Amino acid sequence: MPRFRYYRDPLFLVGCTAYAINRWLVKPHIHTGFFHDHFNDCWLIPCALPLVLWLHRRFGLRLHDNLPEISEIVSHLIFWSLLFKWIGPKIWSHATPDPWDVLCYWGGGMVAWFWWHRESQSYRLAIR
Repeated sequence: MPRFRYYRDPLFLVGCTAYAINRWLVKPHIHTGFFHDHFNDCWLIPCALPLVLWLHRRFGLRLHDNLPEISEIVSHLIFWSLLFKWIGPKIWSHATPDPWDVLCYWGGGMVAWFWWHRESQSYRLAIR
């Protein structure tokens, strides 16, 4: 299995670049729509999970450098969805419980999983 590159992962680097461009160049000029409201939410897993898993590895909570497993992605999606869209709005008045944001988190997470496992998926399809 390929070794996960954490903060050097190409999807992480592309995601952080896309997030920054949208955050500081696009959003100030677009006040409604997908790029203003949901685009950056799609990058939660590709941008945050590699750093979290790297920290887990450094603290001994993750015992391997394999690609993120579906259980790691889903557990973080559940945690962050609850934190940002259920607990957060109860604590901070500026946070909103938007279910579309959660859908974007999950969509981005599933796309990330397919991207990270694209070589193993194509291998599985080729032998069937």
